[in-house]
Amino acid sequence: MPRLPVIIAPDRRLKIRSKPVVRVDGRVRALVDDMVETMYAAPGMGLAAVQVGAAERVIVVDSSRQDEQPQLLQLINPELVWASDELATYEEGCLSLPEFYAEMTRPAAVEIRYLDLEGENRTLKTEGVQATCVQHEMDHLDGILFVDHLSPVRRSIILRKLAKAKKQALQPT
Repeated sequence: MPRLPVIIAPDRRLKIRSKPVVRVDGRVRALVDDMVETMYAAPGMGLAAVQVGAAERVIVVDSSRQDEQPQLLQLINPELVWASDELATYEEGCLSLPEFYAEMTRPAAVEIRYLDLEGENRTLKTEGVQATCVQHEMDHLDGILFVDHLSPVRRSIILRKLAKAKKQALQPT
């Protein structure tokens, strides 16, 4: 299982609306496996397929802490079925926006319909940090980054800093 390169913003590929997975097969399961390995190696709490160059509606999430049992979610074609009126605020970061974090407010609990690795329909009701992570990754599937929820000025500052860092990394030393 190879670790996949994570696309760093700003990059047009992160703004693509991902297409639904038509059939869960060996190729999709291999993508999920590679995404899980990539997420854990980063280390991160979630990863969407579009972040590794596959514009498909696939996400992986594990919001467990180091001292907890893993709580790996592998969701194919996730759809929001229900969101609570109650809101929760957590600090969010993103593997595609390294070293940038912001307080984000989202529904405290959600219910998601998705396909599992066997192509079976499932539902998941989750809350707290896990619900926030799932919503963050589902945003990626629609080309939305967490900075898109910030003020235009703050978003612009973050994206300019990332663009500058990318440019400097490409220059020969």
